[in-house]
Amino acid sequence: MVWRDVITKSAAYLDAKGVPEAAVAAELLVARLLKCGRGDFAAVFEKEAGERCLAAMRRAMARLVKGEPVQYVLGEWDFRRLTLKCDRRALIPRPETEELVTRVLKHLRDGMTVVDVGTGTGAIALSLAAEFKGAAAILATDVSEDAIALAKENAARCALADRVTFAVMDGLDEFDEPACVDILVSNPPYIESAVCETLDRRVRDFEPRLALDGGANGLDFYDRYLADALNLLKPGGRVFFEIGEGQGAAVRKLMGDYGFEDVAIEKDFAGHDRYALAALR
Repeated sequence: MVWRDVITKSAAYLDAKGVPEAAVAAELLVARLLKCGRGDFAAVFEKEAGERCLAAMRRAMARLVKGEPVQYVLGEWDFRRLTLKCDRRALIPRPETEELVTRVLKHLRDGMTVVDVGTGTGAIALSLAAEFKGAAAILATDVSEDAIALAKENAARCALADRVTFAVMDGLDEFDEPACVDILVSNPPYIESAVCETLDRRVRDFEPRLALDGGANGLDFYDRYLADALNLLKPGGRVFFEIGEGQGAAVRKLMGDYGFEDVAIEKDFAGHDRYALAALR
């Protein structure tokens, strides 16, 4: 069977099994097997697919049919300029979070200290390290030892191990020195506990619940991090949060209640509230 037929038949099979964006998924699997981009398919369409590759394709499709996200099946995913290892130890990096990095970069200056809380794959911290041309101290924390191990693997993979420090840490409780951080950034768990049970199975059954569940109202981590930030941030220090699309008003109020100023709730490309920014007085 030539690769053109592999792609066509695989897409039809996945579609019949209810896999979303089946054609894209089939192309991504083939690109991974052939170690090429989807734009390079023209050169391989009429080449014969070997049995070992076909067997690997069948195994990958079986995982998709069981509901596993394509990112985990591929084992890697692009985030901004980086290609990160991606598996069930951490949340899948999403396009919305790429724009959170853009907002931090606009305020990042030489000599600043940045803390990325709940780093997961390391996507935010590593992107800041890769794209900021000055010198900054970047610390990435996560309560999950498995997530930190994955983030460290990604740091080595991206040749950024000397630019980011990693620590297993529950929130911001373990900092000894007050007023030592310029920027706090986080994409925390923000889905309401009850809603977690209703999520698409590809999220609910495969991505870590620890990275999704934000408590009864989805705001537990914002409340906690803002309280800790009062002690941790330098005067004029800033917080950058990703938020749920219906949480703008509630997070704005929390920031105001804790005494933050210049509070801004900004929208993602879909027009949903997605980012909360504020500065410490």
